[in-house]
Amino acid sequence: MISFGLRLALTGGREALVRFAVIAAAVALGTGLLLATVAGVRALDAQFGRTGWMNPQPVPGAAAADPLEWSVRWDYFAGRSIDRIDVGRTGPRPPAVPGLPVLPAPGEYLASPALHDLIAAHPADQLGARFPGREAGLIPATALASPDSLVAVVGRTPAEVAAIPGARRVESFSAQGRPIPVAALDLVLSVVAGGLLFPVLVFISTATRLSAARRERRFAAMRLVGATPRQVTTLAAVESTAAAVLGTAAGFALFPALRAALAQVRLTGERFHPADLSPGWLAIGLVALGVPLSAAVVSRLAMRRVRVSPLGVARQVTPRPPRAWRLLPLAVGLAELAYFVGRTPKTSNGQVAAFLPGFLVVMAGLVIAGPWITMAGARFMARRARRLPALVAARRLADNPQAAFRAISGVVLGLFVVSVATGVITTMVQERGVRNNALSSATLLRQFDRQGGQVPDALLARLRATTGVTFALVLRDNPDDSRVSPSSVVACSELARIPQYGRCAPGAETAQIWSNLVGFDRDRTGTGASTVWPAAPLTTDQLAALPIDTLVVGLDGTTAARERARTLLELAYPGERVPPATDLDFTTDSRTQLRQYQQLANVIMLFSLPIAGCSLAVSVAAGISDRRRPFSLLRLTGVPLRMLRRVVALESAVPLLAVAVLAAGTGFVAAQLFLRAQMGYTLSAPGWTYYALAALGLAVSLAIIASTLPLLERVTGPETARNE
Repeated sequence: MISFGLRLALTGGREALVRFAVIAAAVALGTGLLLATVAGVRALDAQFGRTGWMNPQPVPGAAAADPLEWSVRWDYFAGRSIDRIDVGRTGPRPPAVPGLPVLPAPGEYLASPALHDLIAAHPADQLGARFPGREAGLIPATALASPDSLVAVVGRTPAEVAAIPGARRVESFSAQGRPIPVAALDLVLSVVAGGLLFPVLVFISTATRLSAARRERRFAAMRLVGATPRQVTTLAAVESTAAAVLGTAAGFALFPALRAALAQVRLTGERFHPADLSPGWLAIGLVALGVPLSAAVVSRLAMRRVRVSPLGVARQVTPRPPRAWRLLPLAVGLAELAYFVGRTPKTSNGQVAAFLPGFLVVMAGLVIAGPWITMAGARFMARRARRLPALVAARRLADNPQAAFRAISGVVLGLFVVSVATGVITTMVQERGVRNNALSSATLLRQFDRQGGQVPDALLARLRATTGVTFALVLRDNPDDSRVSPSSVVACSELARIPQYGRCAPGAETAQIWSNLVGFDRDRTGTGASTVWPAAPLTTDQLAALPIDTLVVGLDGTTAARERARTLLELAYPGERVPPATDLDFTTDSRTQLRQYQQLANVIMLFSLPIAGCSLAVSVAAGISDRRRPFSLLRLTGVPLRMLRRVVALESAVPLLAVAVLAAGTGFVAAQLFLRAQMGYTLSAPGWTYYALAALGLAVSLAIIASTLPLLERVTGPETARNE
């Protein structure tokens, strides 16, 4: 039976070969994406674990060694974050640091390759002078999260490191990096699985049903002439399994190309090390065995009607219509998300356990409810139909809504995922995004603690003499601790020299002002030259006696000026934990996170919609092929070809548009529930790019439907009616 099944698959004519090739292509794409997904998750784990040495964990029972004074700080350069580790050796036998072959002595530093290139490409007064001494070597790739990582390990005396706020003494390092948190792993898996693998699974399912009606009739005929259910099942399994084996092999061949593309995706803000993008031997074995085995199981399930009732298949028994209960899973998923509004779990694992099932149930609910919605739309169209194409299309949709929805399910899932991602990302950008303006990006801050700092006159003179610096201003701590009062005070004579930041009230000697001179309100309202800062109940003599709160440096807006001033301030205050920064620098990490989310949404949109379009094309073509005989008979009775084309177009376009509206609306509702429960935000309207993308996706889907219509003329000739 196995050899006979292979002959049917490979020598059964052009239709059999096309079906075999489409199944193999679908499985190849699914296998490649599955391997890339597993490799990406493993790369995330490896990327997170490579940096474990920066925040060392004690090792119980470790051999005694001379401890290290250890301080982890951060810095900025041209909008990028730099990790800086200051280390001081207290003796000749320091503990071994995983990934670092040597530790720098005082007056030496190690740099990552990317940081080394930045230092070499820019003048020392912009970056290199922040790391005094000589470069003693490069940090190996095994100790870096990414080839793009900017990391410096600076050698200093133990006393200098111990004086840095937050420094600690380290006696041992764990050789095992920290694994990625379970919550983050589950989140990545759910997003990728929902956005990428679901459309691929739909594509594979659609491909396996290509010419399904003709195959079912063929297998039913075999049953009628004496073939046993086991023989029929074996024939079906052989055909699908052979295509799956070939597709799996092609998927493994496709994986290197996907791996190269994935290596360039900055999913976490930085690229992956290519060596980390490996699915692992266990995953390779599971995929190599599991995909063909799954194909065999699916084929066995697909032949259940033939095994149970061959006469029923041969006579084309109409499937039972879907019931309204299919709406329940969708309602349950939305209700589960709504339940956690105001009841969000405190832990990350609890939050994943709360929201992940809800989103998965909603996605499954859309697939389950789709046939019922298609049937309801078909019945509505039948009542409103005034022309033959609309009536025929409506009757056929109502007769088998499951098959009609199957053709568009990939597009619907893709639109849902895109709507959720767009709704969440757009709202986060609105709520967390920084409103960049000329003032906030051209104002560098050196903030001090509550005890205040010392600003020598010589430092002010050097800052003011630096190219690109427009002013240097000292702010004092505001003795008014009210939350509504600005944090600092300034003399009105000083503020008058920088009118672009506002002015004092008439007659005031001193004014209350925010430490960044523009305020911290998210919308930046009321800042600039028109701002009148409230008067402070202080004289200039009283002001001079207050501790210094912030040293503010005005810039001309160029990167060179900002980095020169930052380097000068870091050299003046080498023991401070928080670096000098602008408002944009302080939000570098949040902006990077938003870019990560946007990158993830772009990946989902890039892959899901084209895959869904392929599913649609295969499904529509398969539907035309399976109904070639009815269409041929209609043409013989005088029905024009253009009318049949309208029937096919309406059969696909009506459920597509109807369920697409539901999918987009459901996506925004799910996004709103998640935002309210997790962050307390209200959904913001997406930008025009979302509507343009949705319209483009639907337009492409309609174009795909139109591209299959010429097939009608080729397969519905008179010879088809005679031969079928």
